[in-house]
Amino acid sequence: MTTQTQQTTGPAAQQQGSHHFVLTLQKPHGGGSVSATFTNTITPRPGTTRADIYKALLEQVTRANPELADANVLFFSLEPNGL
Repeated sequence: MTTQTQQTTGPAAQQQGSHHFVLTLQKPHGGGSVSATFTNTITPRPGTTRADIYKALLEQVTRANPELADANVLFFSLEPNGL
């Protein structure tokens, strides 16, 4: 499962998608569990922290996928999107 998540710095943004993220959530379901991984790029606004992005992504993903509300975060990665 993939979500389209992107935050820009406004009209003056020169680097779209400056960071790549991966977020994996898991929640008990029936006798087992359900998990989902979301990945995309994001361009943080100046002064945004890693914790700010984590919180915003988690809120956006669970708002778009309410069945994952209160899910456990199994994995989170946020890295510069350059080679």
